[in-house]
Amino acid sequence: MTVLRLAAALASGLLFGFGLALSGMMNPEKVLGFLDVAGEWDPSLAFVLAGAVGISALGYGLRARMAQPLLTPRFDVPTNSRPDARLVGGAALFGIGWGLAGFCPGPALSGLFLGLPQVALFVAAMLVGMLLHRFTVGRAPVSRSA
Repeated sequence: MTVLRLAAALASGLLFGFGLALSGMMNPEKVLGFLDVAGEWDPSLAFVLAGAVGISALGYGLRARMAQPLLTPRFDVPTNSRPDARLVGGAALFGIGWGLAGFCPGPALSGLFLGLPQVALFVAAMLVGMLLHRFTVGRAPVSRSA
């Protein structure tokens, strides 16, 4: 990996972590308040979601106008547009974990590196789950195209 690619990855990660901290996504009470639609719902994280969808749409729009990415030889975009059982099951498991703990992987890792003690157990459980998956289910091939 070139120094430019590493610098771009570092800058992207720092920007992402800053956005998570600024938006309150590293605060499990804020996240759980957003997920509590039947109780005292806090809709403020909907703006975070809208911002993420907007940035993603901009990225796809730029991709359509570019022959190739700036720092790699080809685009790596999933081609399968139909949800399957693995996708739905994984999304459900992700949502259940997010709703129970108030963390998802990005904010949890950011919180871990910021020294937030409440995320250590979550990250440990997440790593155990990833290892269990790797050794039981394995990695299915993913079809991607340029």
